[in-house]
Amino acid sequence: MRLLSSAGFTLAVILSAPAMAQDRSTSNGGDDLHTGDPIIVTAPYVRSLDILGNVSVLEGDELARDIRGQIGDTLTRQAGVSATSFAPGASRPVLRGFSGERVRVLTDGIGSIDVSNTSADHAVTIDPLTVERIEILRGPAVLLFGSQAIGGAVNLFDRRIPRKVPTDHIHIDAIGGYGTAANDRNGGASLDVALTSNIVAHVDGSWRKTGEVRSGGFVYAPGLRAELLDLAAEEAEEGNDGEAAELTEQAGSRGKVANTASETWTAAGGLSLINDGGQLGISVSYYDSNYGVPSRPGTEHHHEEGEEEVEEGEEEGEAPVTIGLKQWRADLRGEVELGDGFFDKLRIRAGFADYEHTEFEGDEVGTVFTNQGIEGRLELAQNDRGGWRGASGIQYSHRDFNAIGAEAFVPRNLTDQFALFTLQEWTLGSLGIEAAARYEKTDVRAPTLGISRNFNSFSGALGANYEIGESAKIGLSVARAVRAPSAEELFSNGPHIATQSFEVGNVDLKREASWGAEASFKVKTDAFNLSLTGYSNWFDNFIYSEETGEEEDDLPVFQYFQRDARVWGFEAEASARLAQIGGFNIVGDVVADMTRAKIKGGDNVPRIPAMRVLGGLEAQGERIDARAEVEWTDDQTRIAPFETATKGFTLVNASISWRPLPDTRNLTLSLAANNIFDVEARRHASFTKDFVPLVGRDIRITARASF
Repeated sequence: MRLLSSAGFTLAVILSAPAMAQDRSTSNGGDDLHTGDPIIVTAPYVRSLDILGNVSVLEGDELARDIRGQIGDTLTRQAGVSATSFAPGASRPVLRGFSGERVRVLTDGIGSIDVSNTSADHAVTIDPLTVERIEILRGPAVLLFGSQAIGGAVNLFDRRIPRKVPTDHIHIDAIGGYGTAANDRNGGASLDVALTSNIVAHVDGSWRKTGEVRSGGFVYAPGLRAELLDLAAEEAEEGNDGEAAELTEQAGSRGKVANTASETWTAAGGLSLINDGGQLGISVSYYDSNYGVPSRPGTEHHHEEGEEEVEEGEEEGEAPVTIGLKQWRADLRGEVELGDGFFDKLRIRAGFADYEHTEFEGDEVGTVFTNQGIEGRLELAQNDRGGWRGASGIQYSHRDFNAIGAEAFVPRNLTDQFALFTLQEWTLGSLGIEAAARYEKTDVRAPTLGISRNFNSFSGALGANYEIGESAKIGLSVARAVRAPSAEELFSNGPHIATQSFEVGNVDLKREASWGAEASFKVKTDAFNLSLTGYSNWFDNFIYSEETGEEEDDLPVFQYFQRDARVWGFEAEASARLAQIGGFNIVGDVVADMTRAKIKGGDNVPRIPAMRVLGGLEAQGERIDARAEVEWTDDQTRIAPFETATKGFTLVNASISWRPLPDTRNLTLSLAANNIFDVEARRHASFTKDFVPLVGRDIRITARASF
C-alpha cells in the first residue's frame, strides 16, 4: 500500500468533479430517484456541448434494452460508436475509429482505473447493470478529461454516492433479464435510504452469468475456414486421417463459440451528507469477473526456453485461456456552494482502485496483472456574468502497473500525470463562443529497464456556434491536441497468450499531436430533430500497432509504429414524428456514421469500423412502445497490411415494452428479438473477428423497476 502513503497528501489537495454541471430534466417519465427534481448532469463541462463537441445520452428504458455484459457492446447502437468485441467478457467502446489510449471510460468523470486500455482482452470494471445514465462525449471539449480522450469519452453515472435525499425516504431500483443466445441470466438492484434529513445511505449489487455464446452462421470467417481446410488436406496427404477429419469438422463449426462463458458480480455501498451549503459523499465498491478468452484455431503456445517439456500424449495449446479479475475501489465526491461572487461552486472528485487479474491456461496460472491507481480533480466553476461563464481546475493521476509471469509482455511501470485546464464560454445574442486550454505533464517510468520518459503537452480548442432562428444552429471548432505515449506503447516486449500475439513497443516514441476541425448543423423542433457532424484530424507522429508479418515464439509480431496520419468522417442522426394513429405516435429515426483513417504513405490504419446505417420505426404509446429496426454495415476492404477484410452484414431487430402500472413509468417489461434472421456478423474493430462473430438470434426479456 505504498501508493496510499506516497499519494495521500496529494489526494487531499488535488481532487475534483467535472465542471459546469447543470440541471437537465429526466426523460424517464418520473422514475428518477428524486421524483419532480431534475437529474444533475456532471458532464459535459459546457451547458450543451454544442460548440466544442456533442453528447449522446443513453438512459431509462433505452439503456435497459441495450444493456450487455460489457460497456462496449452496450453502446453500439449509438452514432459513431463501435466496439472492440474481443470476447463477450471484454469489449471496450470504439469512438470515431479510436479506442484504447484515445478513448477514456469514466465513472462520473474519473477513470475506471483498471487495465482495459492495456490490451483488448482486458475487461472494463464497470457493470452496466449498476449504471443509470451513460453520456458519450465527442469533439475537442472532451480533452478536458485528459489527452487520452482524443477520440472521445464515455462517462457513466451510478447512484453509489447519492446526490439527493429521496422524497419518500426510501428508493429502490431493480433490473433483471434473460437472453437466449448465451443463456444470459442477469440482475441488479440498488437501495437508497434517508438516514436523517440530510444523510443518505446507498447499497447496490449485480450478478450476471452466461454460457457460451451462440453465433449466427459459421463460427470462423471464410479466410480462416480456408486455412483450416488446407491444413486438413495436408494432414490427409500425410495419412493422418483423424487429424484431417478434426480440422474439416472445425472449419464447418456453427453455433456455440467455445470458451466464451462468463460470470460477474459486484457490490457497493455509499454515504452522502447533503445540505444547502453543498454535499460530500464516499463509496466503496467491489467488482469480480471470470470470463473465457477464445483462441484462434490452429494456434499453438510454446513454452519458453528452459521450461519443462510437454509430457507425452499432452498437446500444447489445448488449455483454454480464462481471466479472473477483481477490483476494490473507493470514490469521493464533494461540492461547496460559494455564493454570488466570481465563483459559483467548488467541486471535488477522486477515486482510488486496487486491481488484479490472472490469466489462466487451463488450471495453471499464466500471468498476473496488478494495477494500483488514483485519480483526482478539483475545479472552480464561475457564476454567469452577462453571458460569460467557465470553469478551471487541476487534475492528478498516478498508476502503478505490474505484470508477473512467463508472459509479462509489459514490465512494471509507473505513470504520473498532472494537468491544469480551463474552459470559458461567452454568449453574445445568437453567437456562442468557447475556448479551452489544457497543460499536461506526464512521467512514465519502467524501473526494471532503468528508463524514464517525461512529456510536457499543451492542448487547446476554439469554437463558435450561431443560432439560425429558434430551432437551428451551425457550429465550427478547431483544436490542437497533444498526447504522451503510454507505458504499453513504450515498453511492451513479449508474448501475450490471451491475444495470441508478440507485442513490441518503442521506447523512442515522441508525443502524438493532432490538429482537428469539426463542423455541425443541428435542428430541433417538436416534430423533427437533425444532427450532422463532420470531422477531420491531421496527426503528427500518430502511434499505432500493426502486424509486421514476422513471428516470435511462434506468435505474430505486433509492433508500435509512429507516422503522420489523417482521420476523417461524419455522424448523422435524425428523428421525425411521422403520424399519430390511435393513441400512438409513429416516429422514424436513422443513425449513420463513417470513419476513414490513413497513414501517410498510403496504408490504412488497422481495425477501423466500416460505414454503418441504422434505421428504426417506433410506435410510442402511454403504456406500450413497439420498435423495429434494421442495421446495415458495409464491407470493410480498406485494410492495413496483414489485416483481413470483413464482410458486411444486415441485422434486423424488434422490441416491445409494456408499462403495466397506470399513470407511471416506474415498471417496464420488455421483450426484444435481436438479429432475428440469425445473420453471421463480425466487427472489423475486433482483434478476434475472424473467430469470434457477433451474437446470433437472441430473444431477451427484461424487467425494470424504480420505486
